[in-house]
Amino acid sequence: MLVTHVDPNQLESAILNLAVNARDAMNDEGKVTIETSNAYIDDNYAREHVEVKEGQYVLVAVSDSGTGMPPETIAKAFEPFFTTKGPGKGTGLGLSQVFGFVKQSGGHIKIYSEIGQGTTVKIYLPRFVGEGEVAGPRREPGAAGMAFRGSPETLILVVEDEDRMRSIAVAMFQDLGYSVLAAGSAVEALALINANPQINLLFTDIVMPDMNGRALAEEALRRRPDLNIVFTTGFSRNAVIHNGVLDRGVNFLPKPFSIEQLAQKISAVLGVMETT
Repeated sequence: MLVTHVDPNQLESAILNLAVNARDAMNDEGKVTIETSNAYIDDNYAREHVEVKEGQYVLVAVSDSGTGMPPETIAKAFEPFFTTKGPGKGTGLGLSQVFGFVKQSGGHIKIYSEIGQGTTVKIYLPRFVGEGEVAGPRREPGAAGMAFRGSPETLILVVEDEDRMRSIAVAMFQDLGYSVLAAGSAVEALALINANPQINLLFTDIVMPDMNGRALAEEALRRRPDLNIVFTTGFSRNAVIHNGVLDRGVNFLPKPFSIEQLAQKISAVLGVMETT
């Protein structure tokens, strides 16, 4: 159940602000996707974002298929009066007001964007489970003692063009006990697939320069029809499906993900329940 305890008028205003920004980013052509779900922010993510508390949240995501934003724009997006719109087309207060509402409500807000691919803004609001009570930290199934455990005989290929995210994913797979290869591009990944027929699973980001994750997966499967594929991205699942980037039913893990969520997804895809 999706329940949070916030001012409904401010929440409506926040979603409207994000939807208007999404519309403006698409120049009258594209799709806006609004979705909700329960979410869990784990202690690893909370340590990297000191203002965020570990725990259960209600996630509201607003995505567009517009022009996207470079990192320097994302860094300033919540500043009052900052705008990329032309004169008379924006006050620069919309996102700062959304930011203030989310923080006042004890939540977290995150922008994921790629130039030419669009933007997803994710609002995390503390999940409400009863009168006077907010859902606190919990562990994903399998977290205790890391019950989901991989085998070093299973070789995972991680493909991610962002160095930091690639290092994090590799470290998670290694902590789970898997053997790992890593590539920073689709071209590098295909070379590794050719050279290592023992690769069991391809874990790839969707949005990458030159060749995206879907095209990479299609070419990898042409060479290795038995290869397992898991896609990941900071965009929401429905956004990438609605925009035709991925088909329904594919194996997908949204960023950010915890090591427990990663363990469960990989175990399910490989069709095994690997334990210590």
